[in-house]
Amino acid sequence: MNTNKPNIAVIAGGNSSEFVVSVKSGANLINAVDTDKYNPWLVEMQNDRWEVFQNDEKINDIDKSDFSFMLNGEKVRFDFAYITIHGTPGEDGILQSYFELIGIPYSTCDVHSSSLTFNKWFCNNYLRSQGVKMAKSLLFTQGESIDPKAVVEELGLPIFVKPNAGGSSFGITKVKSIDEVEAAINKAWEESSEAIVEQFIDGHEFTCGAVKIKGEKTIFPITEVIPKNEYFDFEAKYTPGVTEEITPARLPEPLFKKCQQLTSEIYDYCKCSGIVRIDYILKDNTFYFLEVNTTPGMTGTSFIPQQIAAMGSSLKEIITQIIDDKIG
Repeated sequence: MNTNKPNIAVIAGGNSSEFVVSVKSGANLINAVDTDKYNPWLVEMQNDRWEVFQNDEKINDIDKSDFSFMLNGEKVRFDFAYITIHGTPGEDGILQSYFELIGIPYSTCDVHSSSLTFNKWFCNNYLRSQGVKMAKSLLFTQGESIDPKAVVEELGLPIFVKPNAGGSSFGITKVKSIDEVEAAINKAWEESSEAIVEQFIDGHEFTCGAVKIKGEKTIFPITEVIPKNEYFDFEAKYTPGVTEEITPARLPEPLFKKCQQLTSEIYDYCKCSGIVRIDYILKDNTFYFLEVNTTPGMTGTSFIPQQIAAMGSSLKEIITQIIDDKIG
């Protein structure tokens, strides 16, 4: 280990159902860190287990008092944290608060922005107030009585039921009949204490990434998402061949620009930082907002690496710029 180079923690894992995907994102990101400039270390977190790895070998436990670890009798301190946990505690502001307290710069949105975007209900209502178009929705808190008839009268059928906070691909149900409403809400409650029930918008799904480095924003090319499943669920998201993904999306230039412009505006409305991905449904030439992902998937097949490649850049180049910007 070169002691003159900054130590970079790539943090993966987390406490949600998306643990496995996060670990894959971490493995891909650690390979993208420029070892000529930095010493990368993989930190895997799950509940109170915080462990540091190098070359798939556990080195030690992390000292949570200052986010350091011991190596050959020497204390190793981190200069930067690259957070790639999908779900809690890496996407909801909890880990960001910890790094703020101990003074370690990190890659993602700050505490406020992370917690806002992680809570779909809060984020939807805030963005709606800024004029962003999206599906109508209702919120149900765990234990609340459910009136399926009232839900269907308000939102129609089919509807989507999803956890308000948590790994966005888990606990989602497309409900087609009134007698499925209650079971779907209960399923979402297994992932989050609140469930969002959303009006179904029959359109095509698109997703667009963005990053701001040294005050300059780059909007990535858009990806068109064509799930072979009925909707973009966990299997469609992470099983090769289940979804067709086209980057850049086959959109007329005015619509392509419209989506990138909307992505740029939402990035600013939510005061985002680092790499963010925003998902949409396109219907009748209008983009309807779905969600903001502030720690988007970074596996070899994920959207963001595809978009960066389509832009003619590399993950290594973008990651280097993010780290340099934050620790420079």
